[in-house]
Amino acid sequence: MADQSTPRASCEGVPSQQGRGRRPAEGTKSAGSVPDAPTAAEPDRSAPAAGISRRRLLGTAGATGLALGAVGGATGYAAAPSEKATPLTSLGADRAMFHGKHQSGITDALQSRGHVVAFDLAPGAGRKEAAALLRRWSATAERLMAGENAPHDDTAVARDAGPSSLTITFGFGHSFFSRTGLQKQRPSALDPLPAFSSDRLDASRSNGDLWVQIGANDALVAFHALRAIQKDAGSAARVRWQMNGFNRSPGATARPMTARNLMGQVDGTNNPKPEDADFDRRVFVPAKGEPVWMANGSYAVVRRIRMLLDDWEKLALPAQEEVIGRRKSTGAPLSGGTETTEMDLEKAGRDGKLVVPLNAHARITRPDQNGGAAMLRRPFSYHDGNAADGTPDAGLLFICWQADPLRGFVPVQRKLDRGDALSQYIRHEASGLFAVPGGAAKGEYVGQRLLEG
Repeated sequence: MADQSTPRASCEGVPSQQGRGRRPAEGTKSAGSVPDAPTAAEPDRSAPAAGISRRRLLGTAGATGLALGAVGGATGYAAAPSEKATPLTSLGADRAMFHGKHQSGITDALQSRGHVVAFDLAPGAGRKEAAALLRRWSATAERLMAGENAPHDDTAVARDAGPSSLTITFGFGHSFFSRTGLQKQRPSALDPLPAFSSDRLDASRSNGDLWVQIGANDALVAFHALRAIQKDAGSAARVRWQMNGFNRSPGATARPMTARNLMGQVDGTNNPKPEDADFDRRVFVPAKGEPVWMANGSYAVVRRIRMLLDDWEKLALPAQEEVIGRRKSTGAPLSGGTETTEMDLEKAGRDGKLVVPLNAHARITRPDQNGGAAMLRRPFSYHDGNAADGTPDAGLLFICWQADPLRGFVPVQRKLDRGDALSQYIRHEASGLFAVPGGAAKGEYVGQRLLEG
């Protein structure tokens, strides 16, 4: 996914201070502080056998690394790293904030590990049970994102790590509103996505009442969060589907670079940036928008897109580049320049043919070719072994964010359906659309304005 609007798999409250460590002051990032000493009645269940806490262990990793990490995790935007390379030793100290105008996991830089999971409310569970569940989930998310233990029954999987840029994001599916008697509060933007000719969707791995996105720069931290969220669901909800993904680790390259996908293509070149004048308009529901409970929220389209890698890898490099419309090595457009150079759609070669083919993925997905349709892409790659025929079951967990999917994802996908050169090398196998409300204020839980409004 080289270009910012593409939906294809392409180049284009106060918690306890015992446990994993004392929480930093609100609004701060990393902390290497030592937790309060456990009392006899409250043993420090998170401390390693040697008596070193999770946070203290980070402090021994190097004060310089911690200082750098306090900056690196908050800068940048989805699909792009911060301006300075982040030493790997600092990654555990990076922390995202739970409370805020927007939920975390939308504009945060890509993490190296992710889980996306959908839940269905259990038979008989309704609005009351859903509210209690979101309250539990929010309390757990706040603690884990601060590098602390889960509120109860902590598994200690991540006892040696810091927050590691953990983000936990919650959303509601179309079916949630009928299950909870809140049909009148269901936004029109959450209407089911239209069918696309390229879809080969598995209903059992699509949609869902509730959706949770987890991301972190440490696999154990991410798994720890996943287990805590699943355990918190209790008897109120059950897992409908789960998918696991990954990205390149921050600091793995000599300099910050746009991510690559499993086709080897630079993926995310023209993603909208928070500093863009129209960023909020494109990505977030206005503060005075409708419905009121979605103020400062966003809509997430989730697509499991399998890449037919055996077929793709048979293509010679020039053919791959023509399919995408960009150089594989640098992400630069075939019309010349660097990765960020604007693509010249009219440029022809000596043979008179357009340098960027008419069906090139990067051409079709450009916002100016789609009435300005745009979205913020924040994907994960995935690999689930091999299919029954021996081909790799691998590709992209495509996640895009927009203020209105009918103006963001849908028009672009429709155009791709009509003639994208990439379509023969990918397969859309699962899909979901979720309303992700704005961030919770201090003392609130995510979705409270909907469930208690």
